[in-house]
Amino acid sequence: MNSQKTHLPLLTLNVTITWFFILFVRVNSATRPLFACDPANPSTKDYEFCNPKLPINVRAKNLVSQLNLDEKIAQLTNSAPPIPRLGVPAYEWWGESLHGVSRHGRGFRFNGTFDGNGTIFNGTATIKAATMFPQIILIAASFDSQLWYRIARAIGTEARAMYNVGQGKGLTLWAPNINIFRDPRWGRGQETPGEDPLLTSIYGTSYVRGIQGFNFVGKQVFDHLQASACCKHFTAHDLDNWQGTTRYKFDAKVNKRDMADTFQPPFKSCVEEGRASSIMCAYNRVNGVPMCANSDLLTETARKQWQFDGYITSDCNAVPIIHDEQGYAKTPEDAVAAVLKAGMDVECGTYTRQYAKSALEQKKVTEAEIDQALTNLFSVRMRLGLFDGNPIDANPFGKLGPSQVCDSRHKILARDAARKGIVLLKNSGNLLPLSKTETKSLAVIGPNADDPQVLLGNYEGIPCKSVTPLQALKRYVKHVKHHPGCNSVQCSSASVEVVVEIAKMVDHVVLVMGLDQTMEREKLDREDLVLPGKQRSLISRIANVAKKPVVLVLLSGGPVDISQEKDNEKVGGILWAGYPGQDGGTAIAEVIFGDYNPGGRLPMTWYPQDFVKVPMTDMRMRADKSSGYPGRSYRFYQGKKVFEFGYGLSYSNYTYEFDDISQEKLSLSKKPQLHKGRHHHRTRLLKSMNEPVLVSELGREFCNAKETKFKVVVRVKNHGKEGKHAVLLFVRPEEQNDEDPIKQLVGFHNVHLFEGEEGHIKFEVNPCEHITKANKDGLMVIEPGSYFLGVGDAEHKIEITP
Repeated sequence: MNSQKTHLPLLTLNVTITWFFILFVRVNSATRPLFACDPANPSTKDYEFCNPKLPINVRAKNLVSQLNLDEKIAQLTNSAPPIPRLGVPAYEWWGESLHGVSRHGRGFRFNGTFDGNGTIFNGTATIKAATMFPQIILIAASFDSQLWYRIARAIGTEARAMYNVGQGKGLTLWAPNINIFRDPRWGRGQETPGEDPLLTSIYGTSYVRGIQGFNFVGKQVFDHLQASACCKHFTAHDLDNWQGTTRYKFDAKVNKRDMADTFQPPFKSCVEEGRASSIMCAYNRVNGVPMCANSDLLTETARKQWQFDGYITSDCNAVPIIHDEQGYAKTPEDAVAAVLKAGMDVECGTYTRQYAKSALEQKKVTEAEIDQALTNLFSVRMRLGLFDGNPIDANPFGKLGPSQVCDSRHKILARDAARKGIVLLKNSGNLLPLSKTETKSLAVIGPNADDPQVLLGNYEGIPCKSVTPLQALKRYVKHVKHHPGCNSVQCSSASVEVVVEIAKMVDHVVLVMGLDQTMEREKLDREDLVLPGKQRSLISRIANVAKKPVVLVLLSGGPVDISQEKDNEKVGGILWAGYPGQDGGTAIAEVIFGDYNPGGRLPMTWYPQDFVKVPMTDMRMRADKSSGYPGRSYRFYQGKKVFEFGYGLSYSNYTYEFDDISQEKLSLSKKPQLHKGRHHHRTRLLKSMNEPVLVSELGREFCNAKETKFKVVVRVKNHGKEGKHAVLLFVRPEEQNDEDPIKQLVGFHNVHLFEGEEGHIKFEVNPCEHITKANKDGLMVIEPGSYFLGVGDAEHKIEITP
């Protein structure tokens, strides 16, 4: 053992007491954040780890070298204790910020401040609320990467501001959730950007850049991170609790093909393009190996292949289940050794701290492996600027404070995000928007009509404001009658006769139905895809007696089979509004009465109820006709759909036309600017002219060459009301087998057009990225052949030749 216990002399002890007094006074007064290397603490001024001119890796290793073994082991938990003799305060790694600074986790408090020892002082909070943006699945429906970036930047700003006034004990935020929304029943699908790997990759990258304080294109503008983002849950994690199978015991059997082209791309992008400073390993096993003990994925893939440079945390209490639930490790010490050797750095929980020393004594883990974990941890804290003295003085983010939280711009952004995400699913006879002048009376019925909590979804915080659909609709109509209709969202009983009489009396009826967190959430997957309880019969009864076709607003995270309502001619308009955040009611009302022209598009397929016959535990993405397995997601699902991925109507009529394409044919034997030594390699590659070509063998020069890429310009014309909507470009093969994606998303852009106006949208199609598929070995290939680029009803043929 290299580390030895350090005995503090009396002088050092006195300095330590002084340090605690200074830190207590500063934090308790809610004027300064927690930080190390305080100039007021003379015992730390000569430490190398306090010298900001040295490389962070050198500083972190210096700090770790000064810790004794007990101090080291104590740091391996999310609630890291202070190290008084070195002037290092307590730190909380577990902070949540899915769609706003959250009250969940242990990193932030809306009702108190922290001291250097981690104690919470209740009643001392300066900041009582934070901006609550829509839940992620609705944000994703905007298909607007700049919007995603702006939201994340605002969240990171508010998190840093709370930290600066002592209401944060850490700046490591465990978001985004970039798991693929593989199954519509998943309770946490609401937290994700949906089912498409490209969409999820771009969302994750945008979010990480915003949280960490990078600019939109990914450049780190300042020396320090604003906050730290975390790509979770790595990987193939999309089942919580379904028919007795829990995430703790589930072994995700994933083939190499699905791993390569579905589950891994978002994490690869999050690391390589987003430059995330954290990864969270998931509870589940992947092909038998617990994720937090999976060295092939944590170390060989993330750290070595993707060059991940940050810390890896477990999901909470994911380490003990490796022994207790999964039986993968024979002893607790084996479990701890497995995760530390695999590359996990900190546990959300205390199991590692409890058994690391005995694992060390049993020679199952080395102190060097513990040191590496701690170096990764302290490096991130230093990148946050928490070891450079007072961040208020030394950090560009140190000036952020209460005025930046619930800032008017953030509140406007939250409403704008809800508006842009709302999807118009049906509008028979142009029922919507309702007339502001002709609608004299309105009935607002449904269990979600006036519940501010349901607007937030899960991992919520305390919102700056809250506007329900009922409250917002009252701004448009003087005479509004309201009734919840059901006893709860589960609607085990309904006040049918009462609401029927209300519906008969008014000009229009708005039904606000759907799901809430009692139906779908973490630890709770759905069994059905239809509306719960008596909601369907209630909608039908009201629609039958209403003077005009009714408007149905659905709040939900996951898709719902509303075939009955879709086909009912007396249900004239249907809006899906996800969980729209603190000002979601305003956004819904603005869409209903035409102050905003909806342009959102579904980020996930809406399946029929009979999809529940498919076991949620079956991880295969591709269909299997021999067994009747229908496949999953728009890329592979071959069954009937209620609504397609990317579906969304508008109050306008848009037409699309391919205006210009730089080339219509690409030869894979083309050699743009290749070095001499590589010509023979390309010749060997193309001997088999009709076989798929490995992207890795084509090489970076070929894939990055301008001549390789298709420059595509699409002309969009608005034939109706002014509006903004997402333009989605897909590619599909002319000839297809069951292993190929039916089609796949290539890119998306938002365009704002006035009535009669035309716009030109530019896309860049790189065949090495966009016209690829995974082979059985999990390697990406391009197959020569004909393909169609598609936007709306417009298509254009391109050729990939050998």
